[in-house]
Amino acid sequence: MTLAWILFTIYLVGTSYLGWIGYKKTDGFSSFAIGKGDMSPIVVGITLAASTASAATFIINPGFIYVDGLSAWINMFLGTYSGFMIMLIILSFKFRSIGEKMKALTIPDWIGKRYQSKGFSLYFAFINLLSFAFVVLLVGGISIVMQKLLGVNNITALLITLIFVTGYVFLGGTYAHVYTNMFQGILMIIASCAILWTGIELMMETHNPGFWEQISQEDVNLLKLINPEGKLFNDFFSTYIAGFFIGAALVCQPHILTKALYVKTNKDVRNYIIVVGIVLLIFLLLVSAGFFAHVAVDPAQLIDSSTGEFRQDLVMTVYLMNVFPDWSFTLVSIVMLAAAMSTLDGLLVSISTITANDLVINLIDKISKKKMPEEQKMKLAFRASHVVLVVIAVLVFAVNINPPKLLGIYGQVGVYGLVLATLAPLLVGILLKNPHLKLVWTASILAVTTHFILYFFGNELFPDFGFTYANPSVTATLSIIIVIFPTLVIAWVLNKKILKNE
Repeated sequence: MTLAWILFTIYLVGTSYLGWIGYKKTDGFSSFAIGKGDMSPIVVGITLAASTASAATFIINPGFIYVDGLSAWINMFLGTYSGFMIMLIILSFKFRSIGEKMKALTIPDWIGKRYQSKGFSLYFAFINLLSFAFVVLLVGGISIVMQKLLGVNNITALLITLIFVTGYVFLGGTYAHVYTNMFQGILMIIASCAILWTGIELMMETHNPGFWEQISQEDVNLLKLINPEGKLFNDFFSTYIAGFFIGAALVCQPHILTKALYVKTNKDVRNYIIVVGIVLLIFLLLVSAGFFAHVAVDPAQLIDSSTGEFRQDLVMTVYLMNVFPDWSFTLVSIVMLAAAMSTLDGLLVSISTITANDLVINLIDKISKKKMPEEQKMKLAFRASHVVLVVIAVLVFAVNINPPKLLGIYGQVGVYGLVLATLAPLLVGILLKNPHLKLVWTASILAVTTHFILYFFGNELFPDFGFTYANPSVTATLSIIIVIFPTLVIAWVLNKKILKNE
């Protein structure tokens, strides 16, 4: 416990120092929101990868591979990685170019200016509040790890997390987020390589039976391309299609795509995408620990002593305890906290800047009879973003005192709703010269509505279709197929007609 506190204190001091450097670089709302376009592609790439790979990648997801085997690995690694990288390449270059010309600061700001509609921007500012669910998930997850690692109660863990992360974001905004994520990302890379190496050693050891034979003997379905007995990944759709589409859609999160605005040229965008591709590959490969655990962990260790039930969320933690000495396990656990905080600070920057710039300022413009000068707007937005940060911290604290029982699902449902709302407007706005406002606004509303209806009522409304509606990635993917695809086709046809008439 003493070692854990020493290492955690060192981490707090190092991160605080970087947050202070970020504070000195921040001189207004624009630099608070997206910096000054002067960031290194390497720094942005590592920051983006660290922001993408949350605590779920490091702690929760290996449990799905332990339970469903290869089919879950295909979804969570191959599907998610390929979908994410392809969509990042498709969107980032033109998003930066268009955003630079329009001087956009956030995704709702970008969308509002691209479609020349402040109402559309205001709509997305409200939709962005769905990010709150993911913030609750991350803070709740950090609290769980911190309680076990540092021996504190839930209230103390929540206070440490929210005061610390909100504090350095409050001071330094995007620069604090980027600098601290660079530090956190390097720690995550080192820890990831160390964990993956333990798995390589397990596979290289001479076993009788061998590594894969042991897994097959435990359950032959674990190594099938589709696990017919899987809980969440038991058919072609949930294994191959859902992972790819969700990976692609997640690029549309506010704290992900706006990284393109941190740099000055498309050459920089290309370079940071290369960095993201390498670093994110390492991070997402960590789900393979679900396989490693079948060989290194006694199944009895995954049984909750108080309930007698199997706990798949313990897979990664117990595996690390088995393969690392105590001091190494403590060090890796600190990195797990860093992984969660690296995503949390990016979300706090995005949700505070969006709420201030696209919600508060837009509402003032609509209510006020006098037109406010641009400089005054930026000053007001800067102050509002700080107020929003404090309000978010208080609300997250209140929710996590008695957190939702299904914390992971709670976060996923909200985040997927957010990305579904932004997917059609971003794709149409980037890929087509003449985007149609009413079409994409309708598609945005329908996509979110379809996702929520299928998730909450799918089994009652469509019981014979055979989809796993309890899996939010399945309902989100169905929404993409039902709503987004037809919207893209209609938008392309309308765009073609407009070009012919020009």
